[in-house]
Amino acid sequence: MNKNLVITSFIGAFTIILGAFGAHALKDMLSIEELKSFETAVKYQMYHVIVLLFVNTYSKFSLKIKNTISYLFFVGILFFSGSIYAITLGVDAKSIWFVTPIGGLLLILGWLKLGINFLKNKTT
Repeated sequence: MNKNLVITSFIGAFTIILGAFGAHALKDMLSIEELKSFETAVKYQMYHVIVLLFVNTYSKFSLKIKNTISYLFFVGILFFSGSIYAITLGVDAKSIWFVTPIGGLLLILGWLKLGINFLKNKTT
C-alpha cells in the first residue's frame, strides 16, 4: 500500500467537498472577497493533490524522495489552505496570520525538491 496515495486520495475527496461547500453553503454567508479567498484555498489544494498523484506514481523517484515531497505538500496544504479556510470561516486572522506564509513556503520547498530531483535524474 502506498500511504501517500491513500492520503492524497482522501485530500482530493475533501477538496471536492470543500469546493461544493464553498459554492453552495457559503455563497450567501461570505463576502465576495472572503469567497474568493476560500476558492483560492480550494484551488491550491487541488493543484497539489494532482502533483502528489504524479509524484507518488513516478517510478524514477525513490520512496524517500516521494515521502519528502509528499510531507512538504501535505503540511503545506494543511497550513496554507487550512489557515485560509479557518480565517474565512471566522477564526481571528491576527491569531493565525503566520500560518499561511509558512504553508506557502512549504509548498514552494516541495516544488523546489521536485525540480532538484528532476535535475539529479538525468534519465528523465
